[in-house]
Amino acid sequence: MLNRRELIQTTALTGAAALVATGPSSNAHAHDRQASQPPKDWKVKNGRIRQSVMGWCLKPIAGPELAKHCKAMGLVAMEGISAKDYPAVRKLGLGISLVGSHGFKKGPCDSANKDFCVERLTKGIDLAAEIGSPSVITFTGMRAKGKTDAQQDAACVDAWKAVIKHAESKKINLVLEHLNSRDGSHPMKGHPGYYGDHVDHCVDLIKKVGSPNMKLLFDVYHVQIMDGDVIRRINQHKDVIGHYHTAGNPGRGELDAHQEINYPAVMRAIVATGYKGYVAQEFIPTWEDKVASLRHGAWVCDV
Repeated sequence: MLNRRELIQTTALTGAAALVATGPSSNAHAHDRQASQPPKDWKVKNGRIRQSVMGWCLKPIAGPELAKHCKAMGLVAMEGISAKDYPAVRKLGLGISLVGSHGFKKGPCDSANKDFCVERLTKGIDLAAEIGSPSVITFTGMRAKGKTDAQQDAACVDAWKAVIKHAESKKINLVLEHLNSRDGSHPMKGHPGYYGDHVDHCVDLIKKVGSPNMKLLFDVYHVQIMDGDVIRRINQHKDVIGHYHTAGNPGRGELDAHQEINYPAVMRAIVATGYKGYVAQEFIPTWEDKVASLRHGAWVCDV
């Protein structure tokens, strides 16, 4: 029998021996990454998650070239790509999972932007209906100087109500994305100053619009940073979720074992809610082989 001090000493010695045996942590990291990748001919098998990809993340691979890789690995849609590439992507049998609108900076929380946002959302709704996409993305925008939270909430709801009947008539969803305001290290890893930075707040705004076509874009990465408790929130808000995005945290990198979100568990929770929409990969690859990064993300999410 070992006493507590002897047990600690034994554990420390064992750990040191293991460290010597495995070598530097960077080598172990590289080995783990190589060992945990699917083969190059891997393709989605289960398909319980309808996977898409946000095209901007994979640049310079883009448009039809990226679409061919997506098709080969069993993804079913793309988004965040140029509208001029829609015909080529659709010709390959892929859907367009989401259509853009007014962007995340100039949003309706500033009432001065209402006409701009309504115009862009209306065009997005018409395009989505034309190409068979289910959703158009919207954002609150950056905080409006000199405006109270109540004023900004009212401005958002007013703008969305101005277009929601048109969305309903076209059978298109507006999906509101919350973004984290915490990470200021990179222009696409976080958005300091963004108004709708807490997911529960965004859900409150959605409910104030009062339409079945006003939905939440649940970005797992942003939720983890700002609010956490991801799986509980998925279940809490399942009735208003219309779209999902992924990325590893911290860093918005791959969905590998070197980040903190347990993506297989998250995907199983999504499946359990009965969700039938799209889950788009929106991580920024750090691996040299960007296609391998995307294939790995699809593999992790194919629960």
